[in-house]
Amino acid sequence: MRLTYLTLSLLIFMSLSCSSEDETVLNEIEETESIYFPPLNSETWDTVSPLDLQWNTSALTELSDFLNSSNTKSFIILHKGKIAWEAYFNDHTETSGWYWASAGKTLTTTVTGIAQDQGLLDINNKVSDYLGTGWTNITIDKENLITCTNLLSMTSGLDDTLGDSAAPENLQYVADANNRWAYHNVYVKLQDVIATVSNQSWSDYFDENLKNKIGMSGSWFNLDDLSVYWSNTRSMARFGLMTYANGKWDNTQIVSESFLNEATNTSQNINKSYGYLWWLNGKSSFHLPQTQFEFPGELIPNGPSDMYCALGKNDQKIYIVPSKDLVIVRMGEAADASNFALSNYDNELWEKLNNVFN
Repeated sequence: MRLTYLTLSLLIFMSLSCSSEDETVLNEIEETESIYFPPLNSETWDTVSPLDLQWNTSALTELSDFLNSSNTKSFIILHKGKIAWEAYFNDHTETSGWYWASAGKTLTTTVTGIAQDQGLLDINNKVSDYLGTGWTNITIDKENLITCTNLLSMTSGLDDTLGDSAAPENLQYVADANNRWAYHNVYVKLQDVIATVSNQSWSDYFDENLKNKIGMSGSWFNLDDLSVYWSNTRSMARFGLMTYANGKWDNTQIVSESFLNEATNTSQNINKSYGYLWWLNGKSSFHLPQTQFEFPGELIPNGPSDMYCALGKNDQKIYIVPSKDLVIVRMGEAADASNFALSNYDNELWEKLNNVFN
């Protein structure tokens, strides 16, 4: 989005004559004008040259070779919303669909925030306020300790060893809510909460309040008790861009900035590197799925310290880096023998990316 002559004149006038409150508005206008948003009903997307950004183009060639050799299907780098680099591999194309896996958990986070912004729910309320009792296989007094925030932060205290199913019979007691962090697909119950409070299906509410408002393609499909999202890569990038823009799409606030700030900061005192289904870099320690160990150091040492990430099985990824104005998306098969959402591949990938940006 380019500043028009009229807009520039307005900004100059405001900067000379405005109060401190008006200066806040001016800053918001400047911030919005600096971010490009692709049209909602078009496949066109403005680009910016890596040369103009003073990136190392020879390192981009090395990055491309690395991505191709690590089972990548697609990769996009946005800078302030514009496509700075986009590549497809192994017969994958711009229109090809692929699954988000657990990177799609952050879609549920965002839609939960939208529902709260609309006054349909309060994430601090217990889940049974919305689903009734008996949505787990534990006693009512223990079940009533579990809030929507516990589902967002993976601190429900429910068993995480019974596979991916979120069926009630698999949701058994391990610890009181807030006393244990464990990566678990119980978060999907938030989709049931939203369907209940909105009197719509989960997918209809999602389409109306997020997907259509930012021009995404794709759809949800059921996998056992889970609902998994499938789309092309640019739709994943659109979601990352909206999040990078503090919940805005162009001049429309999709989800409140205050909720996103909560979602992308440490959500509990056990795993410092976890927000509301977002992974956080730059913290002093982290936990990994299927373990109760605390590991010292940053989640992705080679990555920027302010980066937060949506990470899914087989290396589906959205990296958001506010300090560098970057949104980076990777879709594909597992890069190596590990198919977890997080592996050493993230660190190796950021070594290649740093060569591009530095």
